[in-house]
Amino acid sequence: MNHDRYDDTYVAAILNESKVIAMVGASANINRPSYFAMKYLLGKGFRVIPVNPSLAGKEILGQKVAASLAEINEKVDMVDIFRNSEAALEVVREAIALKDKLGLKVIWMQLAVRNDIAAAEAEAAGLKVVMNRCPKIEYGRLSGEIGWAGVNAGMVSSKRPQLGTVGVQNHVIRPRST
Repeated sequence: MNHDRYDDTYVAAILNESKVIAMVGASANINRPSYFAMKYLLGKGFRVIPVNPSLAGKEILGQKVAASLAEINEKVDMVDIFRNSEAALEVVREAIALKDKLGLKVIWMQLAVRNDIAAAEAEAAGLKVVMNRCPKIEYGRLSGEIGWAGVNAGMVSSKRPQLGTVGVQNHVIRPRST
């Protein structure tokens, strides 16, 4: 797969099919990108499991922090990596080793995180991969919600946005099934 550009249908399908996200490198610091990405995703109905060995057993946004992916005892659809590009390979290898236990389907590497070796290994293991993208930004862009902030979403449409069940101007890509 060409990881320089992703088709919107590929990204939208991943976001629509994922319900549980393990966020590796989650931070309790409200000024860190992982914190507000986690807050946004929780607000959109995703279950987010923060993973950070230095915060293990504590809570971030009401979610108990796991020390590692191996410590998670529930199904996880996506691993979202908030670590640098070099560290991503180790995280991906751990995720591949736990793929069947977790029911894992997707490896997502955050903005500025790209590791082509990790991507190739994940794809060889049957996982979908997204690199150098943020699920928060992509969700907002694909739902049209990001346009409220004056950001060019790269799409022009006369379609009415789909709204979530809670809140005002809560756009969704597709209504989530429970």
